[in-house]
This record gives sequence, structure tokens and C-alpha cells, in this order.
Amino acid sequence: MLDIKKAREKPQEIRQKLLTRSPQAVELFDRWLAADLQWRECTRKYEALLAEKNLIAKAIAHAKAKNSDISPLLKQGGVIAERLATAQSDAKAAEEQVHLLSLLVPNVPHETVPVGEDSSKNQIIAYGGKKPEFNFTPLGHVELLEKLGWVDFEKASKIAGSGFAVFRGLGAKLERALIFFLLDLHSSEHGYLEVSPPFLVNQASMVGTGQLPKFEQDMYCIADEDASRRFYLNPTAEVPLTNLYRDMLLKESELPIKLVGYTPCFRKEAGSAGRDTRGLIRMHQFDKVELVWITKPEDSYMALEQLRCHAEKVLQLLGLHYRTVLLCTGDLGFGAAKCYDIEVWAPGEGRYLEVSSCSNFEDFQARRLRLRYKSTEGKNITCHTLNGSGTALARLYVALVETYQQEDGTVKIPEVLKKYL
Repeated sequence: MLDIKKAREKPQEIRQKLLTRSPQAVELFDRWLAADLQWRECTRKYEALLAEKNLIAKAIAHAKAKNSDISPLLKQGGVIAERLATAQSDAKAAEEQVHLLSLLVPNVPHETVPVGEDSSKNQIIAYGGKKPEFNFTPLGHVELLEKLGWVDFEKASKIAGSGFAVFRGLGAKLERALIFFLLDLHSSEHGYLEVSPPFLVNQASMVGTGQLPKFEQDMYCIADEDASRRFYLNPTAEVPLTNLYRDMLLKESELPIKLVGYTPCFRKEAGSAGRDTRGLIRMHQFDKVELVWITKPEDSYMALEQLRCHAEKVLQLLGLHYRTVLLCTGDLGFGAAKCYDIEVWAPGEGRYLEVSSCSNFEDFQARRLRLRYKSTEGKNITCHTLNGSGTALARLYVALVETYQQEDGTVKIPEVLKKYL
């Protein structure tokens, strides 16, 4: 969430930045500020009535000491008590509204983010690897994998529905090999601490990283009559990894924190009906290795560039062609202040597929998480958080088999994966 103090001090500056996202973002921001103003007014009324109640209590005590008639004071006190209860209720309702709206206002774009309404204004900033050339017509991954017997979409649909896959034989081993390769690369060569987190998270964790309440329709929820046992299936390992540090005051010497973790990811993909409904490109369940950073504010943009390089390294080692895209303000994710998308070339599909989004959230998530560190000067400072896919497996798998397919229908395996197979 945004810093309410900054919002009160520089509302017009924030409005202008949010307007580059969308008019709806400004509307939410204005509703939040209006609710905050109402809450402060309700609080002032409550505090004034509380002070008046205390004065009457003192007057009653003074009258009793003099054996004076206190009935007028008691009557007045009763009226104040009723007004005080109403004011307290109003203040609580206003505070709840402020909190709810604070969770819906998106992050402010960083000054280096290009301004644009949609993805057409994104900027391609780098290409990597050589685009593969074929002396035959390359197959799409669905046809290729079904001929090899590596993935069974029909049986997956029978047991779970569309948007799922059953990996078989060498296909399953390749999926596992990619997971091991990614975890080993980031933990051994890039200095991340490997963490194996739960695949289920509670509501507080989803709120902390910004999935709730904004994206509730996209999440799988395990309902329970007991609200404390309402769990969500991980939409990404970012959620459990970042929430390891929720409600914590860290030492400055502990930063930066770099975590890598694998989880399956579960998403309803609400509103995506009709797009990539067959194959591995848009799944309800897919594997992902995630990278998370927790840093000091002054270090977070240096960390973002390192994070991006670590994700790109995956594609370089696998010998895949890719491009890196800087997202414009209108295409920026809800919580991100700046984001790079890394897109790998899938020759059978004839297009680039996003396999990683590397984002700096600045203090947007950490404020929701109440995640701070104590500086050497003794000040409590809100951390900055970052995350990026390192990478998402399903689309990486697609690009890999389509790139390394042979004319006879077999698939070569990149050298770095052979030891895992």
C-alpha cells in the first residue's frame, strides 16, 4: 500500500503518476483520501466527546465532594455517552473503509518507467541468444509432445478438466530436471537461499503480497466455516517466501535477503477463456521457481538489475532466444513500481512467451507486511521487496522442446540439463 503520510502531503504529485496507469487508479486514490479525511474528522469528534466526558466525570466527583446535586451532570453525561458510542462506531467504520481502499490503490510507477496506455508502449531493451533456424517446418509443442508421448492432455482433462497436463516418462523427467537445474543455478551460483515453502497460504499472506483483495477472482480458495482455516493455493511462490518476514523488524546487517523456492502455482485465469486453451501456455496449474529479494530502499534498483540478469542467465545457459521488455505504466502490474518481462521465443508457436516478470515493489508490499529494518542510526525503516520468476516452467518447457526439436520428431537436450537426466 502507499504511504498515507506522503499521500496527504503530495496528493497532486501522486495523482499525476497514477494517471499514467489509468483514470481508475486516480479515482481509487481520491476515494482513499476522502475516506481518510472522513476518518480523521470522526476521530476528532470522538476525541472531543471523550474529553467532554472526562470533564463531566471530574465535575461529578467535585460535586459529590461538596454534597451537591449531581443529577443534571448525570443526565448530561448520559447524553455524552450515547454520542460517544455513536462517534466511536463511526470512527471505526471510517477506519475500516480507509484500510480497505488502501489495499485497492495500485503502486506509483517509478520515474524511469515509460508512459503508455497499454502493452503497445512497452520498450524492448535487449535481445539474447540466436533465433533458431530450421530446414523443416517446426511443430507446435502440443503436436510434438503428444507424438513423443511426453504429455497427455486428454487424460489430464479427464481427471481435472481443461488447463491441466499429465507429464509422462521422459517428459516428466525433463520437467523435474528443469526444476533441479533452476534451483541449483540460483542457490549455488547466484547466492540465493533455497527454501521449500508450503503450497497453501492463509488470507493474511495473500493480503500481504497484494493478491487479495484485488485478485480474489483468480485464486483457488479452500473454504472453511472457521475463517482462521481458510487457505489459498499458491498463485506463486512469491507469496510464502515474502511472507516469511511478515511482521518482522530486521537488523540492517541482515539485508539484502535473497530467497529461491519452487512451488506448483494455481490460477483460475479468470477472463482468459478462449485463449491458449489447449497446451501448456495458459495453465491452471504449473511449476515455477521464484526469486525474492528484501533490501534497503537505496539498494532496490541495483537489486532489480541483478534479479533481471539472474532470470536471463537461465535462458542463456539453455541456449534459448529471448527478449527483455520494460513495461510501460499502463501495462505495469498492480504492486510494481517498475517491471521487466523476459520473453522466450517459441518457434513452433511463432511468438515470444513471457517466462519471467522481474518487479521492484519498493515499499508497497513491505508496508502491507509491516516489514521493516532497524538502521544503524536506530530508525525503523520500511524495506523494499522484489521478485521475479526464475523461471516459469510450462512456457520454458514449450520453448525448449520447440527450439530443440529435430526433423525426425525427437528433441535434443541442452548440455546443462544432461546431468539431471
